Amino acid sequence: MPTGANVHSSPAVAANAEGEEIEVLESTEVLPAAPEDYDPESSGFISTERFRDLLEAHGSELDPHKLEVLLALADGNADGKICYQDFVNLMSNKRSNSFRRAILQGSRQLKSSSLREEVGLGLSQRLVRHVAYETLPREVDRKWYFDSYTYCPPPWLILAITIAEMVVFVYYGLQLDRWVLQVSSPSFLKSPLPYHPQRRAQAWRYLSYIFMHAGIEHLGLNMAMQLLVGVPLEMVHGAARIGLIYLCGVLAGSLAVSVADMTAPVVGSSGGVYALVSAHLANVVMNWSGMKCQFKLFRMAMALVCMSVEFGRAVWLRFYPPAFPPCPNPSFVAHLGGVVVGLTLGVVVLQNYEQRLQEQSLFWIFFCVYALFVFCGIFWNIFAYSLLDVKLPPAP
Repeated sequence: MPTGANVHSSPAVAANAEGEEIEVLESTEVLPAAPEDYDPESSGFISTERFRDLLEAHGSELDPHKLEVLLALADGNADGKICYQDFVNLMSNKRSNSFRRAILQGSRQLKSSSLREEVGLGLSQRLVRHVAYETLPREVDRKWYFDSYTYCPPPWLILAITIAEMVVFVYYGLQLDRWVLQVSSPSFLKSPLPYHPQRRAQAWRYLSYIFMHAGIEHLGLNMAMQLLVGVPLEMVHGAARIGLIYLCGVLAGSLAVSVADMTAPVVGSSGGVYALVSAHLANVVMNWSGMKCQFKLFRMAMALVCMSVEFGRAVWLRFYPPAFPPCPNPSFVAHLGGVVVGLTLGVVVLQNYEQRLQEQSLFWIFFCVYALFVFCGIFWNIFAYSLLDVKLPPAP
């Protein structure tokens, strides 16, 4: 079909040379609408009544999940008109803020069967459905995610970080000939990766410390939480959002240690892991009635047990007599830094599925507070150690 100029130009919209017909396409779904019939004044809006006529005429050609969302939009828009671009965005797998607000204002409960009751799904489809119920509290969002997720790109970020941590651990395990309490080896802190207060001027150490772990039990607990929570979250929210939370948790962890536990080194990915887990658990609690995942209370309890065990191990290790005094064992404060990031910045990032972060005022408030903390932490590391005359352990 030849294309022509139209006020609603979009990759998903086509019109003939006379501008008489618009088609919105997704795969094999076609839903035509004539602007003269539905938007005679070229206002960019369709009346609710005419929009319903459009759905009744072509609803059989639509995916049933998208049809439900469109009906919710028609029922929920109190002003009697619907933005045509919202309709285009839906059909081209784009969620605009105005469309989301229209759904929220409608407060409409979907009347058809839930996604959980669908049968005949393949293994990959069942996995996507399971992830949807694990992470999203609203049925509309679950069905939208189920329809639009394509495994492209796959959840590569958390998997890549986990594999890198395993490779580094195996490398140093072979080099140090030690797999438990590697931190007790005199060569452990000589690596260029862990954070050490005497090496705090080497900026990469504030992030690279995540690839070093105190022992196989430390690595195992972090990997378990990282994969069980991080991978499903990345499948839903994408690598950019999850990477932001993870990176902010890691940086907050090392900076928190440099401020609150100034003489201790830092190893392990707990800052990033705790940021993800605490953000996810907080969202589950905040949306408790909407979360339909099976055994959600048991899952929360297990996550809290794993976090408590790992944190308790870190506290015990910190105050355990160091193998090489006066250098203390690694600090546990990084865990607390990750939790704070998860309960503030992380909750905001995960709470708004498919909503642009740059348009969320609360996100920018927490992000500015976080940036201020990082700025103060940098100045603290530059000036506080000399002003307070802190006696640091010798360099590794």
